[in-house]
Amino acid sequence: MESSPAAAPGGRDVVRAAVVVGALGVVFGDIGTSPIYTIQTVFNPADPHPVPVSSGNVYGVVSLVFWSVMLIVTLTYVSLVMRVSNQGQGGIMALITLLRRVTGRRRGSALVLAGLGVFGAALFFGDSMITPAISVLSSIEGLKVVQPSLADAVVPITAVIIVLLFLVQRLGTAAVGRFFGPVMIAWFLAIGACGVGGIVENPGILRALSPSYAITFLTGHFHIAFYALAAIVLAVTGAEALYADMGHFGRRAITRGWLLLVLPSCTLSYFGQGALILKDQSNISSPFFLLTPDWARLPMVVLATAATVIASQAVITGAFSVASQAAQLGYLPRVRIAHTSASTIGQIYVPWINWLLMVAVLTLVFAFRSSAALAYAFGMAVVATITITTLVFFYLAHVRFRTPLWITIVGAGFLLAMDLLFLGANLTKLLHGAWLPLLIAVVAFAVMTTWQRGRQVVTRERAEAEGPLREFVADLHDHAGTFTRVPGTAVFLNRGKETAPLALRANVEHNHVLHEHVLILSIETETVPYVPDSARIEVDDLGYAEDGIVHVIARYGYIETPNVLAALALLRPDRTEGTAALEGASYFLSKIELTRGDAPTMAGWRKRLFIATSYVTADAAEYFGLPRERTVIMGSRIAV
Repeated sequence: MESSPAAAPGGRDVVRAAVVVGALGVVFGDIGTSPIYTIQTVFNPADPHPVPVSSGNVYGVVSLVFWSVMLIVTLTYVSLVMRVSNQGQGGIMALITLLRRVTGRRRGSALVLAGLGVFGAALFFGDSMITPAISVLSSIEGLKVVQPSLADAVVPITAVIIVLLFLVQRLGTAAVGRFFGPVMIAWFLAIGACGVGGIVENPGILRALSPSYAITFLTGHFHIAFYALAAIVLAVTGAEALYADMGHFGRRAITRGWLLLVLPSCTLSYFGQGALILKDQSNISSPFFLLTPDWARLPMVVLATAATVIASQAVITGAFSVASQAAQLGYLPRVRIAHTSASTIGQIYVPWINWLLMVAVLTLVFAFRSSAALAYAFGMAVVATITITTLVFFYLAHVRFRTPLWITIVGAGFLLAMDLLFLGANLTKLLHGAWLPLLIAVVAFAVMTTWQRGRQVVTRERAEAEGPLREFVADLHDHAGTFTRVPGTAVFLNRGKETAPLALRANVEHNHVLHEHVLILSIETETVPYVPDSARIEVDDLGYAEDGIVHVIARYGYIETPNVLAALALLRPDRTEGTAALEGASYFLSKIELTRGDAPTMAGWRKRLFIATSYVTADAAEYFGLPRERTVIMGSRIAV
């Protein structure tokens, strides 16, 4: 029930405040925990290209951190990129869908950028493996500051927390989601307060707010500053999450949360850590936790652990969403998806992705054993994704939204120059861990593009085997005496409207029967997030108005999970040539067995990869919500 503004003064503001709190608990976990390890990584003495600790370098690093955050997060994402959405949805998959619309008119550059967009999505899978490992490790490493004798316990404790985190994914975040916001608010207030404490002892650090210190550090000490950029980029980790979660909370709520709380708190923490290092250079060992008063360090470790778990939760949920959307768009096989909330569409659980991520994260924890060692891998994933997002954004701004070319060139030139500088710095860490996210992305990209190409091959081969649908229906009328019409309704799931389902053809040609009502159902995924029920169903009588055979198209957005029973419930008797008895209907699926063929459709290794990937495809009956006791599966074989 809605209240009028007169009846509930300020009600609209209360709702907005609640959305902002929700965004604080989900969107900002990754970027909000960056202060734990960013400054420490910059001055890490074990770095292959260490940054010497000096007054000038501290001012330069802190200033460069601040202005990197301002330019990449505040300007690029909050002010520019988040203005581009696909019906309110953001993230790399939204950009890909917008690019796919452009490819209908412009082939070359748009297709290349669409490929880069898919690679950006592949990079996100690497990010979703590295974020939980580095975040939880960095928070538990605070125990070494509280009690140095606990150093050997950091990795085992981290592993236990990560296992528990992935075990509870199947329960969903609905039950604990309401606590995320307040925990993160407490986190930001705490790190901001600690930062103020450090600044009070050395207020001169505030001079680093001037961009002149960042510029002087870059130009006057480029041989040092360039390598430092590989760690400074960690300050903007999670920028992509602001864009990806825009569909859940809206641009305005995310912008308010960023400008009013997250940005000020992180800035205070960075400047406070800089002041602490100026006071005593030995504080570079763990400036974040040493900035905390002695009595509050253990509570800060606990709060940091909670914050990093929330950050990890957000990126894991993001991986579920990206996998689901990629499957809907044809870049990944259909995977089993469980909805964990009856009220929130976006809360899903993908078992196959969950266990794959858990194994990968644990492997990273035991292989790298510290947040500093993982930092180089993390930075590469972050900066590569940011660069791709910026490039695709400016292309769409010019081609789709008609931004003048000179504005596009100037804006893209400035921001991409900065992104490429960060990218170049991370490439110097290639042998020290930066290869990892690139390897993960290359593997994921190969799987996604191979699956897309393989689907095209299978669809073509299947179309030849099935034959034209309208010709098949016409043939049924011409040879009505060769088969028997039996009572009941049969629903045949099919890939499109052009061909006859293999199961239907087999039923008539081999069993010589045809049900009284035949519904040929095709599921279509639109390049929009959601499709309203009013536009969900389209019915075609296939040229004969009284034969009981109709074709039904059920349309879904790329975020939605198809539900056949719910879609068919929208049908009216006048559209199905009589009342179709859906309560007892039989459902027919055509199962395809894939084999390697001799045709030069793909390289041999891609054929093997495509067939191997097909084994993780979710059971169609479960995926589409079909009643198993009334579902018939008929097989066929196709060579790729």
